[in-house]
Amino acid sequence: MNIRFLTFAQQEIDEAYLWFEERCAGKGVDFLDELDRTARLVLTYPLASPEIEPGVRRCLLARFPYALLYGLDADTVVVLAVAHSHRRPNYWIDRVRK
Repeated sequence: MNIRFLTFAQQEIDEAYLWFEERCAGKGVDFLDELDRTARLVLTYPLASPEIEPGVRRCLLARFPYALLYGLDADTVVVLAVAHSHRRPNYWIDRVRK
């Protein structure tokens, strides 16, 4: 199984990293480590996370208020968004249709 991050999702990762790093040196790296752990969990158990929309699953990061929103395409996990859990719900929904 492979993983692919949409450009929008990668931008969200970059923005979150910078936000955490600006507030506390090293916190951005902690965020990336937690994101990596979550991505590996999704790759190992892609169907374990709840389906929140048809074809879209959500896996919460353990130590940060973010979620990995993803779909499955053959042998690839496609990450649609790395979304903050308390901001703009469902802003990413148009990404599913594209």
